[in-house]
Amino acid sequence: MERGTPDGPVAKSALAGRIPLAVVVVDGAGLVSHWSVGARRLFGYAKEEAVGRPAGDLLPVHGALPEDREPHGAYDDGLGPDLETSLDGRISYPAAGRARLTEPEPGGTRADVLWWAYPLVGPGPERLLVLAADATRLTAPERPEWPERPEESEASGDLGREQVERIAPGFALHTDFPGADELAGRLPEILPSMSVDESSRIVAQILELGYPVLEFSQHDRVPVTPDWGVARRAERKARKERAERAAARGVPPSAYAAGADGDGDDDGEDIEYAAVRERLEFLNEVSGRIGSSLDLSHTIVEVSRAVVPRFTDVAGTYLREQVVAGEGFPEGPPDETTLWHRVAVEHTDEPGRWDDVVPVGESMPFPAHTPFFQCMTSGDPVLVPRITEEMGNAIASQFEKRDIRPLINHRSMLVVPLKARNVVLGFMILLRHKERPVFNDMDRVTGAELAARAGLVLDNARMYTYQESVADTLQDSMLPHIEPRMSGCDIATRYLPGTLLGRVGGDWFDSVKLPGSRTALVVGDVMGHGLNSAAMMGQLRTAVQTMAALDLPPEQLLRNLDDLAQRLGEHYLATCLYAVYDPIAGELHLANAGHIPPVLVRAEDGRSELLDLPTGAPIGVGGVPFESVRVRVAPGDRLLMCTDGLVEVRGEDIGVGLATLTESAAHPAASMDEACDTIIRALNTGGGRKDDVALLMARLNGIAAESVAHWRLAVDPSEVGRARELVREQLRAWSLDALGDSAELLVSELVTNVVRHSRSTRVDLRLVHAGALLCEVEDDDHTLPTLLSAGPDGEFGRGLRVVSTLAKEWGTSRTNSGKTVWFELSLPRR
Repeated sequence: MERGTPDGPVAKSALAGRIPLAVVVVDGAGLVSHWSVGARRLFGYAKEEAVGRPAGDLLPVHGALPEDREPHGAYDDGLGPDLETSLDGRISYPAAGRARLTEPEPGGTRADVLWWAYPLVGPGPERLLVLAADATRLTAPERPEWPERPEESEASGDLGREQVERIAPGFALHTDFPGADELAGRLPEILPSMSVDESSRIVAQILELGYPVLEFSQHDRVPVTPDWGVARRAERKARKERAERAAARGVPPSAYAAGADGDGDDDGEDIEYAAVRERLEFLNEVSGRIGSSLDLSHTIVEVSRAVVPRFTDVAGTYLREQVVAGEGFPEGPPDETTLWHRVAVEHTDEPGRWDDVVPVGESMPFPAHTPFFQCMTSGDPVLVPRITEEMGNAIASQFEKRDIRPLINHRSMLVVPLKARNVVLGFMILLRHKERPVFNDMDRVTGAELAARAGLVLDNARMYTYQESVADTLQDSMLPHIEPRMSGCDIATRYLPGTLLGRVGGDWFDSVKLPGSRTALVVGDVMGHGLNSAAMMGQLRTAVQTMAALDLPPEQLLRNLDDLAQRLGEHYLATCLYAVYDPIAGELHLANAGHIPPVLVRAEDGRSELLDLPTGAPIGVGGVPFESVRVRVAPGDRLLMCTDGLVEVRGEDIGVGLATLTESAAHPAASMDEACDTIIRALNTGGGRKDDVALLMARLNGIAAESVAHWRLAVDPSEVGRARELVREQLRAWSLDALGDSAELLVSELVTNVVRHSRSTRVDLRLVHAGALLCEVEDDDHTLPTLLSAGPDGEFGRGLRVVSTLAKEWGTSRTNSGKTVWFELSLPRR
């Protein structure tokens, strides 16, 4: 053993001794329910006298009982911690203390009692387990005699025999150690009147909270090492056997203790080994408890709960605000302007005591004079053995209108940085109650190692959270936000990523508004997965949007898309299904590039079918022709388009999935969203399907004939006035008189442009009343008009400027026979 001095450690030898432990159990009413032989020896009461009496009358465990009654002896000094708690199972950490007990009889001996109190929880009546020992045996010049009768043997521990200046009880935090099964098996011998179930429950809690230790130097803790629990080193067992053989030969114990067999230094090695082993086992346990999830908030809670109450009584975790927000932050150490976000506060105090003063979710800077600033700028732990009144006032000044001093003053504090890759992500403030030993240099090293491991886990969670946010943002930006109602149809969509670790992929859907109240519906799938596929998908989707706005026929659009994929790179392939719905004509115009066919559900009889389309080759193959087909549809029919991830399962024929898709699409549903959910559930996308899923469903409502008005006009200036009159009368018939002035003005400008500037031989005017008022002016000149800036004295250039200002939307497009200029006006609210 080594005992520290001002000039450094001094090597000492010690003889391993044994002292008995008194074992007492207290129930929820504060009454003694179990009283061991060791308790009878130490406190002087027989079991029959003690059981059923208030524990406060018998035990010097100040603070661990609901009220402290003075028992048969007086406690002269060194009472234990003031826990201010009760026996209702709410004690959340073990307590320890020391008391001097004077026997009431004249000439009674004086006992130096060390005690440990364990809170117990569970269905049984037991609420507190107390272990106690007489410390005077540690300083006795001779080894204590032990009873020969086995029924009087008690749980005991190996302790140093030499004279010591300071003795303090503590807890060696140790779980899952060799010998735990033996502890569970022998507990009935220690608590003879307890059932097996009760003893198992109590021993499990003892292993969780720790076993008692004696601290009698400035640097080392020596385990009490009960016979019924913690495993001994083989060297210690061998030394004991050699001591017994020496005693049998008549060798004095003092000579053997001085190292007659060369064993005098082994105890010092054992002590050092036990102290280091305790911390290594604690760090190993913490490492096993944290990092079970890549979720940042869950990881923070794991780290906080791993150290409370085993290593500390309070743990407050702060992270850079940018880390919590998933953002980057500038290089270099933080400064006084850096905001730190309080993400967790774990403690063993009564509920709510910390919540109002230091609530989770608050952000604040820390000035340079605080130990927190020193920790985060240096990247090293900062140890404050006791928070003085002056330091408490300085720290409390950071909390406006909240007095934190009662929570921190006179406590031991250790501030450890949470850093990874030499970057400080945050820090943890660890506080111990006044009753516990202060943090020491070994605790500083343990805290630094703990913070290093926790910092790496937090950084992994931070990077995962950041990458997940980037992936979600990228995928969200590439997938369109489709209006649920288009002209003549309703649309519902679903997108499901194939894997949790790959949130971006190449599947997409889209819809594009076309002239003539038509809508283009698109579903595509870039082969592969990840960012490369998502980037390719973004380029193809943009190209489809652009070419669809030019009103290209479906087969020509896929032809142009194939040429574009060839120019982008020969390693990219994609499938695509493109359909144009004309609600006035009641027709679908479709073309397929290697995609699975769509499903059409007939409203008339509820029958569903896979549309027979020319399959075509995937986009990117090159040199393959594409064909289109036209399919007649009725109002209420539903079109379902999806990617193969919905129907394809590895090891199964895709025909099985297509059949299930066709069947599930025909099921009636109250809404489009419910219909999509029914299909997703039927095909079990969360099971064996690992590919992305894009699903688009459109209900083809059509536009009734009475909602469409069409006129053919001559290319003559006199037709402009006639066009205004036709529009006014039609709007009156549709009860849209409020739109009359705006619609007449805009129609007049468009017809005038055709009469004045085009080489057309005809002018067609059409009004469509479907969700908005759509007006189209078509002629047979392919030259598209452009928006010009008209000067103060200019004669031309104001017509389209007026249209652009007054219309909700407007546009131009080429047709097979010429061009169309159109505009939309919002319907008046009713």
